Amino acid sequence: MTIAPLRFQDFLHPRPKPKGIDVQCKLQHFALITYAVDPERFQNIIPERFKLDTVQYHGKAQALMSVVPFIDVDFTSAVYPFPKFEMGQTNYRVYVIDQETQERCVWFIGTTLDSWTLMVPRHVWQLPWHPAGFKFDCRQDANGLYSQYKMQTESAWASAELQLAQSPDDGWQFEGFPDLETYLVYLTHPLAGFYHRRDGKLGTYRVWHGRLQPRPAKLQHARFELLDRMNLVPFEHQLQPYSALIEPVNEFTIYLPPAVLD
Repeated sequence: MTIAPLRFQDFLHPRPKPKGIDVQCKLQHFALITYAVDPERFQNIIPERFKLDTVQYHGKAQALMSVVPFIDVDFTSAVYPFPKFEMGQTNYRVYVIDQETQERCVWFIGTTLDSWTLMVPRHVWQLPWHPAGFKFDCRQDANGLYSQYKMQTESAWASAELQLAQSPDDGWQFEGFPDLETYLVYLTHPLAGFYHRRDGKLGTYRVWHGRLQPRPAKLQHARFELLDRMNLVPFEHQLQPYSALIEPVNEFTIYLPPAVLD
């Protein structure tokens, strides 16, 4: 099935006014390493309410999923004066369509977080978030391109190693999409996330951000233990991503608390 053209003008909107315990933060060293995966591999992962938002890639329908590492900086209340926190984080997400609303969104397999604040999302809200230790070693040139992007995660749930680099000659890869803008809307602008809570119930939360401005990168090394363990992307295929992108920093608003749907 061919994806119809998507335009940012149809998806961008003013930020809903934060209230209560909503959070704002900057995401530094924001990377999107995306893999094309046989839809059959998600058969027991994605609930029936959602369908995989597949693209035609190498002649067949493929689901797309992204590993998204970054450092939360200036993580604080969007409403009240509050201390600011910094923490490493990686999201593992699959691109889906909510068949009840037809909204393009993401299904979170889970998240790793390097912070004592993990106790709130993990235990209070029952999010599938897991403790981890992160090391980032990133260097940018005078033009903002990454001469080096290294990330290492130690985690019982999802240890990871990643190395990227950028050059002015890196080209865009968006096979299966009608144009670059459609690819960028699809990959960077889902504002709703769904997941299985740790108690098995369906949960969701929403975010807001402006138009992201990532640029292509080359994947030099990857070892994502979760993807291999779940038989989604075996280690031997992890060096062949669908695409890799980096944005030095962006800003998100996260609307909390998450909702429970069943």
